[in-house]
Amino acid sequence: MQTRNTLQKDIILKAVNRLHNHPTAEMIYEEVTREYPRVSKATVYRNLNQMAQQGQILRIQIPNSADRYDFNTSGHYHLKCTGCGQVFDMDIPYMEQLNQLDLSEQGFTIEDHDIIFQGTCPQCGKKTAN
Repeated sequence: MQTRNTLQKDIILKAVNRLHNHPTAEMIYEEVTREYPRVSKATVYRNLNQMAQQGQILRIQIPNSADRYDFNTSGHYHLKCTGCGQVFDMDIPYMEQLNQLDLSEQGFTIEDHDIIFQGTCPQCGKKTAN
């Protein structure tokens, strides 16, 4: 059983890497089943959750939208297009120092941070300009 589980994780991880577009679990499931139609949706969702918890992939929690997954686990920020809903990597430096903010007076300890910017992607910008 352990070997099968490792094989399934490998298949799912390869799908995340192939997609390169911050896919949803549903998109990953569709990609996996093109080659492996017998893999269940539950298997994909379960393995995505495990891989995100283990730090193999990044889960991007988008308010009012499905979670997205990213093969790039290094610190970086994302932009969600308000037009088409796609998620993109931001090309700005990750601010590690935000994790060091002292919020002890408020009773908080920062463990990590994730910032999602919202805006319009170039494609949607062209559509609204016309």
